[in-house]
Amino acid sequence: MRTTQDYGASERYDRMPPDRYAGDEPSGQGWVLFATIMLGLSGIWDFFEGIAAISNAHVYAANAHYVFSDLNTWGWIVLVLGIAQVIASMTLLTGSELARWFGIGVASVNAIGQLMFIPAYPVWGLLMFTIDILIIYALAAYGGKRLRV
Repeated sequence: MRTTQDYGASERYDRMPPDRYAGDEPSGQGWVLFATIMLGLSGIWDFFEGIAAISNAHVYAANAHYVFSDLNTWGWIVLVLGIAQVIASMTLLTGSELARWFGIGVASVNAIGQLMFIPAYPVWGLLMFTIDILIIYALAAYGGKRLRV
């Protein structure tokens, strides 16, 4: 706890307490790196999922119900989402505000898409939804201009 003796007449009151250092505050770089990597991995995985769905691979359940039309349509949706996620993860490396908001938008759309995937694969859909929520949190709380300061 700081007392009046900790402040000199010429010192400012908004500086760090004597028991803390400027490097102690979390900058969020780890969260942003996590979001970038997970967004890229999720995009690559969605890309391959989309190709598997378009080519009618035997990876998917036979009698699954999809929100959008059929497996082929769902495959194209997931393929486009995967490409957008990979682009978003690469632009996040620049640290710009536009990349941050693009990443949040792509992760949000993918989270909604994964919720629509739950009737076919409940566990996988919920896991991917959770990862998307963590990506959104990391970019909203720590990304963009705050990271460069």
